[in-house]
Amino acid sequence: DPPPPPPTPAKATLVAPANNKTCETGTSVSDTQSTVTFNWNASANTNTYDVSITNLNTSTATNKNGVSSTSTTATLDKGVPYSWKVTSKNTSSTTTTPSDTWKFYLAGDGVVNYAPFPADLTAPASGSTVTLSDGKATFTWEGTDPDSGDTLSYTLQVDKDEDDVKTDPSIVVSDLSAQTTDVELDADTEYYWRVKTSDGTNASYSIIYSFKTQ
Repeated sequence: DPPPPPPTPAKATLVAPANNKTCETGTSVSDTQSTVTFNWNASANTNTYDVSITNLNTSTATNKNGVSSTSTTATLDKGVPYSWKVTSKNTSSTTTTPSDTWKFYLAGDGVVNYAPFPADLTAPASGSTVTLSDGKATFTWEGTDPDSGDTLSYTLQVDKDEDDVKTDPSIVVSDLSAQTTDVELDADTEYYWRVKTSDGTNASYSIIYSFKTQ
């Protein structure tokens, strides 16, 4: 009989820092940095975990690989939004299984209101080609905020030039409460887009996606 296939690692369940919240439990190591403890629940058929922590302002990742327990620490910048996920691995299997991705703000000294998390752009996907409907494309995104009670508004910025979308976008749709809007675009054109999220006090910007119309 052929040997049984190696067991596939199961998906780890994240515990802390809590999703879409401000992490107040970091240990301050300087004016600008705190050490944060990450915890998750053990997953079946798993020998080690790879932990990836991403600074959402800079898209820089901090990786803790080959963790054999269900906890690790990282020293991170205060007052910054992060996402994190845990990938389950088994030494006898080439299959790895990622957890969900959670977001948190690392508490900053004296910060009363945190900027919203940068929006996750959903559609048009980066690098995609879009068929216009009545000359319009539909933009969708997801926004969250660590401060409960904040009402978010969104500004869509679109331009044919990647630099101009930051400085002087040709298309601006402001004061959106919904996380979607339709915009008239030219056919057969490359566009760049991003979303500004505001909670009335602070604002954040998503990464920039590009797509083509046909």
